[in-house]
Amino acid sequence: MKFISAVLALVLLFGCAIFSTKIGEINSDPEKYLGKEITVSGTVTNSLKVGKLSGYVIEDSTGSIKVSSESLPAPGSNVTISGTLVHDSFFGYYILAKN
Repeated sequence: MKFISAVLALVLLFGCAIFSTKIGEINSDPEKYLGKEITVSGTVTNSLKVGKLSGYVIEDSTGSIKVSSESLPAPGSNVTISGTLVHDSFFGYYILAKN
C-alpha cells in the first residue's frame, strides 16, 4: 500500500512534466500544434511587462518559445505551463497561457 501511495505522489508531483511537449518539437513543426492546447516545461529566461502586454520566454534542452501570460514568473524559475499555440505577424509563434 505504501508503494502505491508513493507512486501516486510521484505522479502528482511530476505528472505535468511527464506529459509536456518538448519545445524543439513545437518549433520544428509549429503548424502541427497551431490552435491546439499544449503543455511545456522549462526555465524562464526573460520576462517583460509593458502596460497590459506581458510575457516571458521559456527554454528547455531542445529550444525556447515565447509565452503570453498575465502572471510573470521570475527569470530562472522552473515552470510547467499549458496554453494554446498561436501565431501573429509581429510576435511569431507563441503560447497563450491559461491563467
